[in-house]
Amino acid sequence: MWVLAVDGRAGAGKTTLAATVAAALAADGERVGVLHMDDLYPGWSGLAAGSAALAEEVLAPLAAGRTARPRRWDWAAGRHTGVLELPPVDVLIVEGVGSGARAGARHLSALLWLEAPEEVRRARALGRDGAVFAPHWDGWARQEADYLARDGVRERADAVVRTA
Repeated sequence: MWVLAVDGRAGAGKTTLAATVAAALAADGERVGVLHMDDLYPGWSGLAAGSAALAEEVLAPLAAGRTARPRRWDWAAGRHTGVLELPPVDVLIVEGVGSGARAGARHLSALLWLEAPEEVRRARALGRDGAVFAPHWDGWARQEADYLARDGVRERADAVVRTA
């Protein structure tokens, strides 16, 4: 299985790029899965925990040829509610900040880092999720900064894509 991580800070364009790549690969006959890190983060302070869940609950089982069954975070309920079923596919695209974390890096085939100026990212993210995301922007940005400093993800990326 080939695994593409599409990483970057909030509002960088990860979801859009992942959907475009997935559609192109599926049109070529590939069995493609897309996993959104939003399903793994346990709440607004859970970026690091989401990256750990990706490595342990998703990438490790899939690398062993097994279906992954990570716990799914329900943002409305504020807790885990059920599991995702992720069978092995030809290509798995994991999109979201933390998808390129060192914890799961050995399972990645390629890592893309997406970036845009903060004002562009903020406008995109708040335009999409405004009322929900706005009170958490600063705290989430601090977690992103910690992740970047700790994991050096931009420096390890196979390519850096500027989306604005």
